[in-house]
Amino acid sequence: MKDQRLETAFNPRSIAVVGISGGLISMGRSYVEHLIKLGYPGPIYPITAKESEVLGRRAYPSLKEAPGPVDYVICCLPAAGVLDLLTECADKGVKVVHLFTARFSETGRKEETELERRILERVRNLGLGLIGPNCMGVYHPKAGISFAYEFPSEPGRLGMFLQSGGAASEFIYYARLRGLRFSKVISYGNALDLDESECLDYLAQDEETGIIAGYIEGTRDGRKFIKSLARAARIKPVILLKAGRGRAGSASAASHTAAMAGSLDIWRTAFRQAGVVEAGSLEDMVDLAVSFYHLPPIKGKRVGVVGGGGGISVLSADEWEEAGFDVAPLPPEIETLIRTRMPDLWQGWLRNPLDLSILPLDATMASLSGDILKMMAQSPDFDLVAANIIIGGPFSNQHLNVHIQRQVQDILAARREGSNPVAVVLNTGTLSVEDFQDGRMRSLAEAVQALVPAGVPVYAETSRAAGAIIRLIDFFKRRSSLIPDPGEEQA
Repeated sequence: MKDQRLETAFNPRSIAVVGISGGLISMGRSYVEHLIKLGYPGPIYPITAKESEVLGRRAYPSLKEAPGPVDYVICCLPAAGVLDLLTECADKGVKVVHLFTARFSETGRKEETELERRILERVRNLGLGLIGPNCMGVYHPKAGISFAYEFPSEPGRLGMFLQSGGAASEFIYYARLRGLRFSKVISYGNALDLDESECLDYLAQDEETGIIAGYIEGTRDGRKFIKSLARAARIKPVILLKAGRGRAGSASAASHTAAMAGSLDIWRTAFRQAGVVEAGSLEDMVDLAVSFYHLPPIKGKRVGVVGGGGGISVLSADEWEEAGFDVAPLPPEIETLIRTRMPDLWQGWLRNPLDLSILPLDATMASLSGDILKMMAQSPDFDLVAANIIIGGPFSNQHLNVHIQRQVQDILAARREGSNPVAVVLNTGTLSVEDFQDGRMRSLAEAVQALVPAGVPVYAETSRAAGAIIRLIDFFKRRSSLIPDPGEEQA
């Protein structure tokens, strides 16, 4: 059965936000604003004795004075006020409390650690569910619940559990630019009551979630978590970023979420046995999520590469091969097409990767490029097609814009009409404020805007594209040989 604490947190009938200060930055006020902006349909009760109204909603001096029942409470009170609030919540019939409140055991101080222990004891005695402390809570776009500004309102298939609220927000902001949308996300912090294993189990059962990604600094029960990983990875792709891998990172994890980091070698062995896809950084986790979100289960490693000048083509070939791909030769039908359309230039020059910079810059070349890309996407000799979009070459800004627009249309046509998946490498570099007015950078940004909504995966570098996609291929290849679930073995 689904964990009812999480089921309530993601689908509450009503929400109270407790602890709204009058300062310039008030997290309580922000939570109310997030709920309003994302369109939460149920009653929202701001609880504060300092104001009679918050963002157009009537405020109440205490939780018991909220006029209706309350399922879910978001607590932004200082730590000293939490125990009394929990008693109020039980009296009001609240089911789950989210503690944004921090400064507990993560401080390493005896008094704060003891307060956290007393909070858990009271939660258990009162029959409450608890998320946190020291976390951002839940994001469920379908239900109109968010914990940060400008999160996408459209739901998607990616579910996430993250120990860090900052990592959760960072991931969502960057992932949305690459077409990812989310089913349910939870930032669970110190995991005092609801832990990472229970978050993972919930997402594995959740019908809205097709892919799971997680960020974890440590766990209180490693055996329990590994069992959850193994169960989940048998059902859905699971991408995991383990933080606190080194000495400094482990110490930082303990002060961040009171997490016990553990040996990296042990973690990696457990990930491999469970069939989890390991991410090396937040950016890598975005690349992996993009791959699993936009690409089908790719069965082979034969890649056809199109676009780029001579140097870019050579480097691209190296990076695909170094990742484990086979940059396969052009099949006879594509060679015949080139020979027929460009007889004066055909001397075996063109091969995979397809360097089109040696062709004349005319309509014939443009048409040939699109046709070759489409044939690669349709050819049984390739498992994947990769298209490079670059800003080099003898183009003015105006001509470059036309050239990139044509490439984008060719890529969209190849994806639409071909059976092989298409990935795009498009590097926008590190932009400064002035670059947003630069014609070349604007052309690249417009290309991304056209490709991403169509479900085309876009990567900043060939090495990142190849490194993420090869792990997607390996995941589906080994999926049938994942370690059996211990519970199933006993059954």
